[in-house]
Amino acid sequence: MAAPATIAAPPPSARPCPPWIYVPTTYFAEGIPYMVVTSVSVILYKTMGLPNRLIGLTSALALPWVIKMLWAPCVDACSTKRRWIVATQALLACGLAAAAVSLHLQPFFAVSMAIFALIAFTSATHDIATDGFYILSLPAEQQALFSGVRSTCYRLAMIFSSGILVMLAGVMEQRTHDTASSWTAALALAAVIMLALSLFHNRCLPRPVADSPARQGFSAGGTVSAAPPFLAAFRSYFTQPQVTAVVAFILLYRLGEAMLVKMAQPFLLDNAARGGLQISMAAVGFAYGTMGTICLLAGGILGGWLIARFGFRRCVWPMAIALNAPDLVYVYLAVAKPSLAAVYALVALEQFGYGIGFSAFTIFLMYRAREPFKTSHYAISTGLMALGLMLPGFISGYLQEYLGYARFFILVCFLTIPGMFTIIWIPRDES
Repeated sequence: MAAPATIAAPPPSARPCPPWIYVPTTYFAEGIPYMVVTSVSVILYKTMGLPNRLIGLTSALALPWVIKMLWAPCVDACSTKRRWIVATQALLACGLAAAAVSLHLQPFFAVSMAIFALIAFTSATHDIATDGFYILSLPAEQQALFSGVRSTCYRLAMIFSSGILVMLAGVMEQRTHDTASSWTAALALAAVIMLALSLFHNRCLPRPVADSPARQGFSAGGTVSAAPPFLAAFRSYFTQPQVTAVVAFILLYRLGEAMLVKMAQPFLLDNAARGGLQISMAAVGFAYGTMGTICLLAGGILGGWLIARFGFRRCVWPMAIALNAPDLVYVYLAVAKPSLAAVYALVALEQFGYGIGFSAFTIFLMYRAREPFKTSHYAISTGLMALGLMLPGFISGYLQEYLGYARFFILVCFLTIPGMFTIIWIPRDES
């Protein structure tokens, strides 16, 4: 990978901003492109009239986050994390602007998918640089202090992207009756925000002494060599005790949710003849992107508190049930077709349960990250996690079109069972 283009240094008079400013802004910038690619694109393509079998293919866009560990050493070796952050944010702004324009081209699906794929690759690279800069720019005690801040700001980016942007596009569509132009405006707004963040960070991010290119593991020509520590991290991860159960748990724990997440919003948008609830885009943005995300965050906070209070061993089974049992609400929604108020409440309930159940999952990934390769182990686990979401989501559209919404959601409920069975065999030590 080539080093990013050098961006002009700020004038000597410019002072770096404190972590209370740059930690929130960098992690807000991290969340926007991820949500646009993985979540907003689903609603965009549905409202643009594409069938669910094609919408399910958007799961492939998660691949860069699955394999980003493979080019992370390149980010370490080429230029500084600061420059990577500024450059990738500028590239993301260009990518979002290109995606906005692509909706008026033919064939818009192929062109926009290619652009979203480039955005995904750039966003995954930005994630590597941002996480590395966080570690390099803050002492250990401040890293712990700001861990909640960065998580909260990432969640705010989720609310902005899947909530506010979607509602904006929905309101504009209702006024103009032009779906493509409405989405163009929403994506253009995201592009402007990313460009503003890039310019802000170019001027104000600190320049920690530790933020310098690391040439270990690279040849003089800049190509990757067989770095023993890199290989040793993979070897130590896949030779850990009960590794088969660990990998099976990571891949299967959210199997039902992985199927559900790609079809939930198309179900809310689809017309009654196809079995959907036929609610407006703005309502979906509020139900799923705003209320749902807030309840997801609340569930995550509660789940973290419960594990801290009672321990992972005692919480994992109840939290697995909290994750999977609320999937039944979609069966009810598909059969009963209740009022909009009930839809809001049930979607919020499902997301709240998901937040609780996901807490146990993230804690498990942290427990499996062992010295001296904690960072690499966690990266491998999150890569497997993304793979476990991507593969089921890839076929979800085909299954839904074959089964219909009601039977598809029943299948989702049955697919939650394998992940819960893996809990029997996973290590549950909390050392």
